[in-house]
Amino acid sequence: MLGVEIDTVTLEGAATRAAELIALGGSHQVVTLNPEYLFRARKEKDLLEIVRQAALVTADGIGIVWAARVNGTGIPGRVTGIDLMLAICHRAAQAGWRVFFLGGRPGVAEDAAARLKSEIPGLQVAGTFHGYFSTAEEPEVIGRIRVTQPEVLFVGIGAPKQERWIHKNLRVLGVPLAMGVGGSFDVLSGRVKRAPVWMRRLGLEWLARLIREPRRWRRMLVLPRFALLVLRTRLGFGKTCLITSRTRGPGGGKEDE
Repeated sequence: MLGVEIDTVTLEGAATRAAELIALGGSHQVVTLNPEYLFRARKEKDLLEIVRQAALVTADGIGIVWAARVNGTGIPGRVTGIDLMLAICHRAAQAGWRVFFLGGRPGVAEDAAARLKSEIPGLQVAGTFHGYFSTAEEPEVIGRIRVTQPEVLFVGIGAPKQERWIHKNLRVLGVPLAMGVGGSFDVLSGRVKRAPVWMRRLGLEWLARLIREPRRWRRMLVLPRFALLVLRTRLGFGKTCLITSRTRGPGGGKEDE
């Protein structure tokens, strides 16, 4: 139906892959995929192309993991944006990479960066900028990122806006690795409390967010529609499979699908 490929990686494997991409040179986009994005990509084909061209695609939502298993392909589990971000920050501190935080309301990215610097010794923050910049301010944002020359750019302006923004500007930014992190800055700054560990382990983080933000109920309606789409595809009503998994060899190429 969409032919989207998900990398069959654990959190540690995704962080290792990110390090390989930075060492490889060039500019690379990471996408942490959830059902809302994938369902929307059925009609907004540019979103589908962004995922297809991304250097690393992880299963962010439990719905993606479930869909892959229904389709008969294996994904070890969720690799969320915030968890991968933290894992990359730990590697950045060890490797000497500089990171840039773009997104959130004014002051949020700064607070998130300050907290991570206090919790991860050696983490170097190249810079921060809020996510409420206008089109007129965009050249200033891009210019600041280019001047500071970070190895990693985290963009938290909401999906799929952040994925589109990264894809459009990736080459001009000159950043080795860029990924969207949604509302991670709000959590890391202490403004929003993340779901308890037990809910995350059970794949119920979406429920915690719904309880905390009831106004999200309309967006959550995508989940049963996505599940129905997956089942219809599995039963043969779709033209092609919804999701395939991919495993990369040591050099980053595909070993099998």
